[in-house]
Amino acid sequence: MSNTADTGGERFAGRIAIVTGGASGIGRAAAQRLTREGAAVVVADVQEAAAKEVADALAAQNVRASAVACDVTPPRISA
Repeated sequence: MSNTADTGGERFAGRIAIVTGGASGIGRAAAQRLTREGAAVVVADVQEAAAKEVADALAAQNVRASAVACDVTPPRISA
């Protein structure tokens, strides 16, 4: 079994990953890892400027990346 993490694998080549919370923390790390595995990524976050920074940094490494403002918080339901 090969370790694609060390070899810059192409496990997700030709795929697009949408990473919610991708502007920081675990989401940012996930976006970075997915691009190393060959995926194009959409960095989605409520902090649009921060999401754009991450996408721009990835794009500077010749990776297909874009950013979108996105809030996946479920609406509060009043009883």
